[in-house]
Amino acid sequence: MSALHCLKMEPALRKRIAETLVPNNKVKDILYIILIANNRVVTLIRPRKHSIHPADLHIILNTIHSPSIYNSPASASWIPVCLPKFNPSGFVNAYIAFLRKDDAVHLHDASFPSSNLEPESGKPPDDSVSEPDPQDGLNESGIALVCISGGGELVLIRTWCDTVVNKITSDGTLNALLSAYKSKQTDYSVAELAIPGLRHFIYKSRAQVQVTLPNFEDPYDQPIARKRITTLYQILHDSIHAKSGQDAGLKLQYMRTDSESIMGWITQPFELYVALSPLLPKSAAVGAANAVARWVKKEESRLFLKDAPVF
Repeated sequence: MSALHCLKMEPALRKRIAETLVPNNKVKDILYIILIANNRVVTLIRPRKHSIHPADLHIILNTIHSPSIYNSPASASWIPVCLPKFNPSGFVNAYIAFLRKDDAVHLHDASFPSSNLEPESGKPPDDSVSEPDPQDGLNESGIALVCISGGGELVLIRTWCDTVVNKITSDGTLNALLSAYKSKQTDYSVAELAIPGLRHFIYKSRAQVQVTLPNFEDPYDQPIARKRITTLYQILHDSIHAKSGQDAGLKLQYMRTDSESIMGWITQPFELYVALSPLLPKSAAVGAANAVARWVKKEESRLFLKDAPVF
């Protein structure tokens, strides 16, 4: 849906992390600083005049979760990456440090892999790279600090990142994040909404350009069922955005299969896709969608990254 997927968390903790990541004036040419947990954005710090396109962020996520980076024994990597929405004809440098229990304060052995990307062609990493299981390998927490720079000052950036990691480690911020992550406070179930017949949903805040969705649970906890519901979401998305051959997009689209009923709905503030029991009529689907929108509005400070610092 061309949007950021942020980690659900308490806004006070997110703010504390973000304020620590704001660079000082000595660190030049920094474009973006991103803290990522389990392939979702915790916070993103950027220059006042630069935003990051979701497509570029997805390239960064795919890059750091490629096996050569994610499974590397080195605690940090320094690699070139092309962000086509930022500059389609050039490269920036990415400093990637996974935060681990055993070496969170020892990030000095940065590696310089030469084969992770292809600078000659400018091709981004393959989007088909599967997300590693955060329980496997060295990076069991899945938490990574990423610093995107337009320059080549590795030593300066590495030193600054070390300082940041030391600070969030010593003041308990990293432990608070790890605790929230491991206790599943950063995820949520559709059952929390207590909406009869609701099985799953995807909500996009159009103003924030961010999405939120609950865990895929029964009946979508198996790969085949998850693929089916994702395909149905895609069909509705294409219909709403006039990608299915029609002359104009639709504001609301509803369909029913033997397994579920699905509704897509686009308004000025949001775009929403809901999956429900096939026994529910369309009127009940509309009511459920309204209830989801109200719940997201109430929880938006936890679900979305808002008012992140700029520099």
